[in-house]
Amino acid sequence: MSAAVTVREAVFALLRAHGMTTIFGNPGSTELPMFRDFPEDFRYVLGLQESVALGMADGFAQATRNAALVNLHSAVGVGHALGNLFTAFRNRTPLVVIAGQQARSILPFQPFLYAEQATEFPKPYVKWSFEPARAEDVPAAIARAYHVAMQPPRGPVFVSVPVDDWDRPCEAPAPRAVGRAPRGDARLLDELGRALAKAERPVLVVGAEAARDEAWAETIALAERHLMPVWVSPMSSRNAFPEDHKLFAGFLEASREAIVRDLAGHDLVLALGAPVFTYHVEGFGPHVPPESRLYQLIDDPLVAAASPVGTAIVGNIREGLRELLAGPAPGRRPEPARFDRPNPPAPEPLTDAYLLSRVAALRPAGSIVVEEAPSSRGAMHDFLPITDPDGFYTCASGGLGFSMPAAVGIALGRPGEKVIALIGDGSAMYAPQALWSAAQLGLPVSFVIVNNRRYEALLGFGRRFGVERPVGTQLPGIDFCALAEAQGVAAARVESAERLDAALRSAFDSPSPGLVEVVVA
Repeated sequence: MSAAVTVREAVFALLRAHGMTTIFGNPGSTELPMFRDFPEDFRYVLGLQESVALGMADGFAQATRNAALVNLHSAVGVGHALGNLFTAFRNRTPLVVIAGQQARSILPFQPFLYAEQATEFPKPYVKWSFEPARAEDVPAAIARAYHVAMQPPRGPVFVSVPVDDWDRPCEAPAPRAVGRAPRGDARLLDELGRALAKAERPVLVVGAEAARDEAWAETIALAERHLMPVWVSPMSSRNAFPEDHKLFAGFLEASREAIVRDLAGHDLVLALGAPVFTYHVEGFGPHVPPESRLYQLIDDPLVAAASPVGTAIVGNIREGLRELLAGPAPGRRPEPARFDRPNPPAPEPLTDAYLLSRVAALRPAGSIVVEEAPSSRGAMHDFLPITDPDGFYTCASGGLGFSMPAAVGIALGRPGEKVIALIGDGSAMYAPQALWSAAQLGLPVSFVIVNNRRYEALLGFGRRFGVERPVGTQLPGIDFCALAEAQGVAAARVESAERLDAALRSAFDSPSPGLVEVVVA
């Protein structure tokens, strides 16, 4: 411990030491003392709604691979942010969320704008939640919060701080390091290595945790060494394998029967950085083909424990892959068939498939795609291959309102890189305030609104459930260009294929944020 300083001074010193000099938030009265004499080397990124602030922080943390700091108002502000806090938890995004609380001396009187049971409110979608018993314990609590957030599996944490704590004296804790790269069980890794070498037709299923563990090169090397076709796990929120690689096999559906169908004929299945498996509809029968032996390499012991079948190895994905690459060499195997993409779609009528094929053709090399257009994801898989590491982000939770602000955060965390946000018209209305933040920050984000004038995904699920006319699914009368321009973002509306390329080129070439609303059939 060092000499006494204020809680505020100690906290900002800790944040600086951990590289957390960007703060996302929407300030309220119980947070103001935190920002007295705000340090010049910090920046505050304003979101016009708390869910937007948290979504931006999520994107920024994923892009920088370091915990991001979110500052929220007590109770109501935390409530506004809960949807994207749930998504951050599913995304395994390291966030330190600090929320204001009323002064300790008036808490017994149920004051205005206080948080009752503040630490319970964000549960269960935080790894740790705490309100220090004394003001002088706040810096140590925030230091612990950082390390908990960064410890695999990563995720958000929550600290409630009373408004009168920031000016109190405390002993400043010294920053420290905590190691975070445990290897998996050596015996099980050796067993998996030998099983891979002996398998006649192994297959690899890759998920988001492989991307988060920066295992891109090792995943490619293992697939090539064993000539394994590579499937993307259902609903994966990140890209972990190049979708133009000769061993790329496609995308598994979130259906038990469909997964068994697609993996049939393989005697060994390795689920890498993914659950076994993510389902979206009820299913029956086996989870893998009867002839298959399943192994899982995952960094989350809870996901491993929940796996219904197979042998799970818990540890760092990249380190585990390096162990496997040093294992026994396989025998000769036939090369798998290549993934067969559909023929290019026709320009008329203007469909989401044609739109995504033109995005693929025109987007700048190395650009980052952030997606939240659920009904167009199949068309994206067919016509917009993601080929670069860390080139794709979406929400692991399935909750809407993440990707627009996340695109802003990713652009902030990866300066100079082009970000393309593919957003459905329904999704866009969950967090349109992100456009204002993009404009104020001058970020090179191109928002492409896929406007089919309805909640198309719900219509598809309605048919699955025998509901032919779901209620509340039509979205007429929304002017996305006016919405964007009112917040300082240049916008264009496209209703025909002949105008599409020019509008996309203009947006992609611009160093400033822009929006292209594409009305699709």
